[in-house]
Amino acid sequence: MTDQNEPQDKQEASESPVTTRRGVRSFVLRQGRMTEGQKKAFDRGWAKYGLSREDGMIDPREVFGRDAMLNLEIGFGMGQSLAEMAEAAPEQDFIGVEVHLPGVGALLKEIEDRGLENVRIYNIDANDVIDLCLPDACLDRVMVFFPDPWPKKKHHKRRLIQPEFVQRLRHKLRVGGILHLATDWENYAEHMMEVMSESEGFANAKQPGEFSPRPDDRPITKFEKRGERLGHGVWDLLFHRTN
Repeated sequence: MTDQNEPQDKQEASESPVTTRRGVRSFVLRQGRMTEGQKKAFDRGWAKYGLSREDGMIDPREVFGRDAMLNLEIGFGMGQSLAEMAEAAPEQDFIGVEVHLPGVGALLKEIEDRGLENVRIYNIDANDVIDLCLPDACLDRVMVFFPDPWPKKKHHKRRLIQPEFVQRLRHKLRVGGILHLATDWENYAEHMMEVMSESEGFANAKQPGEFSPRPDDRPITKFEKRGERLGHGVWDLLFHRTN
């Protein structure tokens, strides 16, 4: 639900419904309030860095003004990790997707503070980004880090990583492109591994059924560091598109 005290033009950066898809969703909109800093960053930055469903199918070379390795992060949260990755790899381009507006404002502030030019943002359902906005085989890497685990068994159908979703991602990756998943819920890690191992057109970067060590270019979040101190595990999965 959106915050009734939030100005209408701030409820959705795209000024259109968050999703056009019907049925079960992997997210619940708990919009919350943007901080004053996030609001100001949004006002200054959205026109330049924001993308919308109404833009239709994009040409990444036109969006970024160059032909470069293209990364997509689905559900970037407050944007810290995405900003760190973009700053560390200025030769690459990054598209972030997040339905919660405070996260969009936070990432726009990071972009401003770090002087980044290689990031663009969607504030809509990732399903719409995949189906309506990205051409086939345009992505070199897709990242889904710590999605909502929906731990109750009756809610497992809401988990984002499902066979049908993975196949739609596959078509947006170039052959050889990487799908990188990470979770700190062991049950979800097992679910991810099962889905990916049975997915047509993907091969594990490690041995079949084996999780990958965290790549150096995936930043460790504050949340993850706290979990490690408490003894929580983290599981990374890296799969390449084979055909």
